Amino acid sequence: MPKGVTKRRPRTRAALLQAALECFAEQGFRAASIEQICESAGYTRGAFYSNFNSKEELFLALFDAHSEQLLDRMTTLIDSTELTLQGLVDALADIEPAERDWYLVTTEFTLHAIRDPQAAAALAQHDAQLRAALARGLTHCLTRAGRTLTVDADELARLLIAVREGGLAQSYVEPEQLPPGQLERRFLPGVLTAFTTEG
Repeated sequence: MPKGVTKRRPRTRAALLQAALECFAEQGFRAASIEQICESAGYTRGAFYSNFNSKEELFLALFDAHSEQLLDRMTTLIDSTELTLQGLVDALADIEPAERDWYLVTTEFTLHAIRDPQAAAALAQHDAQLRAALARGLTHCLTRAGRTLTVDADELARLLIAVREGGLAQSYVEPEQLPPGQLERRFLPGVLTAFTTEG
């Protein structure tokens, strides 16, 4: 990425990220063009390339920003209540309405990455960073709730991500039959109890 930071750069970057999220959600990662993203954000291609080298790099920046927001929201929910196993489950099951757009974007990029080994390697690296943060947070929260993990924290994080993403896929297809977060609230207490011990 070209160097040189100006006072406007963070605003430009934020506008491009927001425009990309909207364009990717509406048109899909492959169909949305850099020109459309720039037009939606109100910037030129030059502004785009001064911040990102490609659409893939733009998506990965979106991924990191979304991961940070997700972790911050969960941390706020957890810190605002007396931490119990159920309180942790409630935080993990908290899904905002805006999450639907992100689900559309990340699902399509994941399919792109499955077909493209280079994109897969990049996505796996960012996935690993999110998973490591989740694993640390889970371990800390379970300790506060008086529980000790009996399985690898990274593997448990993988399982929780799989439940969340699989649950959302079903919820967005059948929202009345399965509201977002319902599977987590129903089954995560048993999962967390099964893979932890008291103390």
